[in-house]
Amino acid sequence: MSGKLLLLFCVLGLASCKSRHNSDDIIIAKVYDYELFASDLNDLVPKGTSKNDSTTIVQGFIDSWIRKNLIIHQAEYNLLPEQMDFEQKLEDYRNSLITYAYESELIRQKLDTVVSETEIKNYYNQYRADFELKYNVVKAVYVVLPIDSNRKKLFRSLLNTRRFSSDSLENEAGRYALSYYNGYNNWIRFDDLLTQVPIKTYNQEVFLKDNRFIEFDDKPFSYLILIQDFIIAESLSPLDMEIENITNIIINKRKRELISKMHQDIYDKAVKENTFKIYNVK
Repeated sequence: MSGKLLLLFCVLGLASCKSRHNSDDIIIAKVYDYELFASDLNDLVPKGTSKNDSTTIVQGFIDSWIRKNLIIHQAEYNLLPEQMDFEQKLEDYRNSLITYAYESELIRQKLDTVVSETEIKNYYNQYRADFELKYNVVKAVYVVLPIDSNRKKLFRSLLNTRRFSSDSLENEAGRYALSYYNGYNNWIRFDDLLTQVPIKTYNQEVFLKDNRFIEFDDKPFSYLILIQDFIIAESLSPLDMEIENITNIIINKRKRELISKMHQDIYDKAVKENTFKIYNVK
C-alpha cells in the first residue's frame, strides 16, 4: 500500500495510525507554510460510505485544498503589502454585519406589515404619475374547443358581457372545452394573452378598440375570446394591478423610518447621557 493511501486510511478511522512525531493530530498535506490536519477532515465522509467512495471523497478534498492554498500563496507573493492590508475592510465588514443583524431583529420585532386598503388607495392617488402602464392590459376570457364542436353557440352566449356568469362558464368549460381561461375580473398583459390564443394583430391599440368578442378557427381548434375591458399603454395603471407593488413600497418605507428612528434615538440618548465626546483638533 502506498504512503498516500496509508494516510488516507488513517484519516478514515484506523486509530492505530500515528504520526512520526507521536502527535494527536497528524498532518495530511502541506503547501508551503499551510498544513492540513486529519481533524480538518472530521465528518467529511458520511457514515456508511464504502472504502472506495471514502477514498475518492478524501482525495478530492485534499486536491481542492492544495489548489486553493497554492493560489493563496501565489497571490500573497505577488501583491504589495498595502494591497493585503485588510484589517480596516474586515472591521468595516464586521461592523456592517453586526448593524445589519440588529436592524433585522428590530424589523422582525417591531415592523407593522399590515397595510390597509385606505393606505393603498391614498398612496396610489398621491403618486399617480408613478403608475404609468408600459404595456397594454386586458381583462379577458377565452375558450378553446374542437373545431367541429357543437357547443359553440352555448359559449357564444356565455361570453356575453351583459349576462356573463363565472360559475356557468367554469361548469360548461370544464365539461366541453379543451382549455379555457377566466380572467373576467383580472388584468393581464395583452401580450401574455397572445401567447395562449393565436390572435393576429399588427396594431394592438386599434385591435382592442375595435373588438370585444372574437371567434375564429385555427385547425384543429376553435377560439372564442371575450375582451371584457382594456387599458392602453402609457395610461394610468389600474389600482388592482398595483396593490402588491404599493404594499411593498409602503412596508419598505416603514422599514426605513423604523431604522432611521432607531439610529436617532440611540444618538439622542447618547447626547443626553454624555456617552461620547468630540475633541477639538487643531
